[in-house]
Amino acid sequence: MMIHFTIAARESSNLNVTGEKTMFKALIVSKSDDNPFEANLKEIDHDFLSDDGEVLVKVAYSTVNYKDGLVLCGKGGLVRDYPRIPGIDFSGVVEASSDARYKPGDEVVLTGWRVGEAWHGGYAHYAKVKADWLVPLPDGLSLKDAMAVGTAGLTAMFAIQALEAHGLTPDSGPVLVTGASGGVGSVAAIMLSRSGYEVAAVTGRKEEAGAYLTSLGVSQIIERSEVAEAIARPMESATWAGCIDSVGGEMLARILGQLKYGASAAAIGNAGGVAVPANIIPFLLRGVNLLGIDSVMRPYDNRVAAWARIAKDMPKEMLDEMTQIISLSDLPEAGAQILKGQVKGRLVVDVANS
Repeated sequence: MMIHFTIAARESSNLNVTGEKTMFKALIVSKSDDNPFEANLKEIDHDFLSDDGEVLVKVAYSTVNYKDGLVLCGKGGLVRDYPRIPGIDFSGVVEASSDARYKPGDEVVLTGWRVGEAWHGGYAHYAKVKADWLVPLPDGLSLKDAMAVGTAGLTAMFAIQALEAHGLTPDSGPVLVTGASGGVGSVAAIMLSRSGYEVAAVTGRKEEAGAYLTSLGVSQIIERSEVAEAIARPMESATWAGCIDSVGGEMLARILGQLKYGASAAAIGNAGGVAVPANIIPFLLRGVNLLGIDSVMRPYDNRVAAWARIAKDMPKEMLDEMTQIISLSDLPEAGAQILKGQVKGRLVVDVANS
């Protein structure tokens, strides 16, 4: 019965009442030996989507993350096979499923698994993906809320959980967040402050972003130039009880020498470069830890637990304050802006109404 139902649902989603194929909008990036890179909004049908996914989702919302910016601008080498629908995360409603875990009408969220890179992603009215990659929409969050959090916020939560697993508590001292006015940093600052932590934030736009960061619960704002470069001394004053770093490069190397004894830095990004010219002395004399945070291949139970804590602790009114709604047609410009560090907070793509 499940097989017959799934086939019928799949066919009905692809054909209109006259038997013609249903067309829908998608933002598609393309590139070939004969044509330069392009990102265009097009009309496609369901045949464009992969046949390998078990679940067809009608997409409601997606977001713009740093990875999305790279894909939208043809940078980073994340997409190997063109054409591709970008969008590394999305929320939506199941339209058809051949997997018993999901049925039509279920609200779901997807993050990671190279969707939007090696697999068609969320910048389309429909997405067809593997059931293992989805999680149910957590109680307490709307489809829009889930993407206001998105991959950036989920990654921030993974980082907080990792720091806490290595001993961080609100009594440990201030926690430093780099790239604080961006998507990951904004959610990290909110979630840390709501959990009772003292939050310090690094930003390259101190005057512009100061009021915004303060509204997120940040108590100390540090100009990026103060920690941007590694220095000759392997260690400085032990200042930070932990760090959530989205920059990498020389800034991360510098911060490792400022961590308190036994403290950890959670590395979640490389906006400042992939090479970390760190000194081993902080690891040997202060026992600091460098924790790598992956959000792409996280097991199902990890994702569910992180989403549950976000749904419980994230203040919904602050999500609205830090979120800007855009459409599919705005994506090329938004991709360029996020790569330049010009995006404050979160960009949520209203896919369904684009």
